[in-house]
Order: sequence, then C-alpha cells, then structure tokens
Amino acid sequence: MSTHGKKYFNALKKAPKKAVSLDEAVKFVKANPGAKFDETIDVYFRLGSDLTKGDTAVRGTVKLPNGSGKTVKVAVFAGGEQAEAAKAAGADFVGLADLIEKVSKEGWCDFDVAIATVEAMKEVRKCARILGPRGLMPNPKTGTVTDDTATAVKEAKGGKVDFRMDKTGNLAVVAGKRSFEADKLVGNIKAIVSAVQAAKPATVKGVFIKSMTISSTMGVGVPVVLTSDAE
Repeated sequence: MSTHGKKYFNALKKAPKKAVSLDEAVKFVKANPGAKFDETIDVYFRLGSDLTKGDTAVRGTVKLPNGSGKTVKVAVFAGGEQAEAAKAAGADFVGLADLIEKVSKEGWCDFDVAIATVEAMKEVRKCARILGPRGLMPNPKTGTVTDDTATAVKEAKGGKVDFRMDKTGNLAVVAGKRSFEADKLVGNIKAIVSAVQAAKPATVKGVFIKSMTISSTMGVGVPVVLTSDAE
C-alpha cells in the first residue's frame, strides 16, 4: 500500500518529467507541498558509480548562506576553558567523562552534531560504535574535532551542514525549509553544489555529479539541469 497521500499524487501529475532550471525546480517544490507542516527541502545527488569502489568517500561540509531553518542540538566533549567557551557559544550539552559514559553505556544520542577537542577524542573513541553508525562521530575533516569549540558551535548552530555519500553513490543534503523565500533556497542550493563539487576525490575521472534532484520531505522530486550556473 502506498505511503503517499493525495497531495503527492496531485503534484506528481504536474511535476516536470525532464530536468528544469534550478529556479523552476524551487518554484515547483514551494508551490506543491507534500504536507501541511513546513517541510525540509533536500537536494539529492547521484554521483559517478566508480565512487563506490575503493577509498573514494565523498564527504564534507557546507555553510548555508541563509541557514538551514533547523534548530540544531550540539553536544561538545570538552573540559576546562574549552568547555566554558562551548557553553558561552550556546552548546546544548557540554561535558567529558559524564557525556562519554552517557553515550557509551546508555546509547544516548539526543543531539544533531557532536564536537570534541583534540584531547577529548582519545576518550570519545569509546563511543564510536554508537556515534559512528549515526553519522555523529566528530571528525577533523568536518571541523568537529577542534580546540576552537566556540567557533565550531556557532557554525553548527548557524547553518553549517555535513554531507556524506552513501554506499550506493547517492548523496542527500539539507537545503532549508519550504517556507524560505525562493531566492534564499536557490542561494543555499548553489552553495551546496559548489561544496559537493569541491569534495570530488582527486582520483575520480569522468562525470562526477550524474544527476541532481530537489524535493520537500513528503513532496515530489524535481530533476534539475546541471549547468555552470547551478554548479
């Protein structure tokens, strides 16, 4: 039985069958909601198939110029001055041994981003089996292993989004909320495309981004023409 509702199927009838410009795609997604709530807008990329072989993981971060529209809960594993700096910057949870124990023993993961100082990472690795599968493990590549906890917290709260390719060569990135003005969504999506392009592994040859689609949480996916303007 289909999980899609009437709104989805009505939109599906009207949806572009071929790729359209980014402006057109955003306009369609905004005008054809899949639900009554303020849906999240996501960008989906199909990447080159050779990326699923060997050590060619695509991951990175993007600072959305217009924010993500999401309230981000941040946990910081730190002690001393770095813990105080994280609290002052607005971190939701700050601690070291206590937080590590809560995660490793209770499986607690009530946060969206985890940040750790370089020193704290020695202990945070105990939580790898809990945090790793959920994509929450702090990582130097995404700026979440740092001694500048205040800046990391502000960036996480201010619209910095992590992305990571899955095992099948697909990549999904949050671009904002359907309630955002169209030009703000377009601006965010252009920043995402640039960040994904910049994350292309040096060893990858041929077409990197094969296709790009945008959709709302419960809405219809709209294919976007990959032009230099969109990229």
